[in-house]
Amino acid sequence: MASMATDTKTSLVPAGDRSPSSWGLGDGQAVPWEYAPAPESRDIVTIKPRYGLFIGGRDVAASDGGTFATVNPATEETLALVAKATPADADKAVHAARRAQKRSWGTLPGKERAKYLFRIARILQERSREFAVLESMDTGKPIKESRDVDVPLAAAHFWYYAGWADKLEYAFPGRVAVPLGVAAQIIPWNFPLLMLAWKIAPALAAGNTVVLKPASTTPLSALLFADVCRQADLPPGVVNIVTGPGEIGMALVTHPDVNKVAFTGSTEIGKRIAKGVAGTDKGLTLELGGKAANIVFDDAPLDQAVEGIVNGIYFNQGEVCCAGSRLLAQESIVEPLIDKLKDRLSTIRVGDPLDKNTDVGAINSKSQLEKITELVASGVAEGAEMYQPACDLPDRGYFFRPTLFTNVAQSHRIAREEIFGPVLSVLTFRTPDEAVEKANNTVYGLSAGIWTDKGSRILEMAQRMRAGVVWANTFNKFDPTSPFGGYKESGFGREGGMHGLHAYVRLEDR
Repeated sequence: MASMATDTKTSLVPAGDRSPSSWGLGDGQAVPWEYAPAPESRDIVTIKPRYGLFIGGRDVAASDGGTFATVNPATEETLALVAKATPADADKAVHAARRAQKRSWGTLPGKERAKYLFRIARILQERSREFAVLESMDTGKPIKESRDVDVPLAAAHFWYYAGWADKLEYAFPGRVAVPLGVAAQIIPWNFPLLMLAWKIAPALAAGNTVVLKPASTTPLSALLFADVCRQADLPPGVVNIVTGPGEIGMALVTHPDVNKVAFTGSTEIGKRIAKGVAGTDKGLTLELGGKAANIVFDDAPLDQAVEGIVNGIYFNQGEVCCAGSRLLAQESIVEPLIDKLKDRLSTIRVGDPLDKNTDVGAINSKSQLEKITELVASGVAEGAEMYQPACDLPDRGYFFRPTLFTNVAQSHRIAREEIFGPVLSVLTFRTPDEAVEKANNTVYGLSAGIWTDKGSRILEMAQRMRAGVVWANTFNKFDPTSPFGGYKESGFGREGGMHGLHAYVRLEDR
């Protein structure tokens, strides 16, 4: 593991070790601390050896009895066998959702729907430690991220949309908001619980019922959420969860009794889904890939910017659609900025996701690790200069060192393609106009970051960014009240905030 993080202190580094020069401690000063292991207990959560589908409020086996294994990416051990749904199972789930929408949920007053959403939010908070441990085991993300970000934000989305459930006439004044019906929702593997909340909460608040299809590598938090639905006494069929390969997602997308499709994932799959919905009257929301630019001007507070850059690309191992994977630094400050970044990378701890000191956990799957490795190799082959801090990776599991590329050209693959890993590419600019041109020179348009001391520059740059979300002097900040979504090949539609309700209602005149 690398040398430093944020928790348990135990012993001083030997006196001969030198601190990074940019720390300003002087030659011969000791690097402050080493850290003892601080593992979270795996006993917090009970993982069943086998899971079924959640259809009509009951656990059911796949119609052909098929299963697949879900694996802990940090240890490569099988966590559980999960039912592998068939198209017939997807059809059953859609019919269960339609039945619930017609007989109970769609006609339930908003204030009664709100009670269920409040109840779900409370249960998520009560069981937050259980969800955090399970999320880290199934995805490979550090426990401090699942504990402090994923689970609290998931609960916050249910709290927020519970408040809207009986106030739709205020969200859409002068109009009548009619639920669309059955929503098919397909979520990715990088934020399984949070993406579930982003989609299910507004759909239920608006009076829709749901068939959710989680990613095949991370199904466990969704299946634990099924237990939350039972605990909250949610009427059967309001939420249905089918697990399996991508073909099951497409079966839901093309099902004739589905009224709304919401997808978060890769641009390639998003295009297939758009083709599957074409020619129908189904609603569609797509939140796809990104290649965000994090722009640092010469008047920016560099130490603050470094923390934002690290959070922007190494949070969740860089497996974030809006990750700031392109750093655009003004030429006059690029050298001190890179020095500070390298020093900061030397303090990042890579290792066991359940250790509370870990900063970067495991890559979600072997195939994703191979993709990252291949793209990094292409960056070296194309002439970019690679830096990786010295750190010992665990013997087992899918781990990758935090990586920094300098001397990157816009034509390099690492500057154009979404890597979805802990890899940062550094480019330079001289003027704001050049920064805008380079930042927008991508097929994506999901997010961007601006670091400057001038408020007027923030406003001007944000207006010129072709990105759905622009952060100023921060990065990767999310709130359930704020809409999120992209432009271009990053998708369309918005999730979160009052805007997130629009996707799940049909507005009619009074």
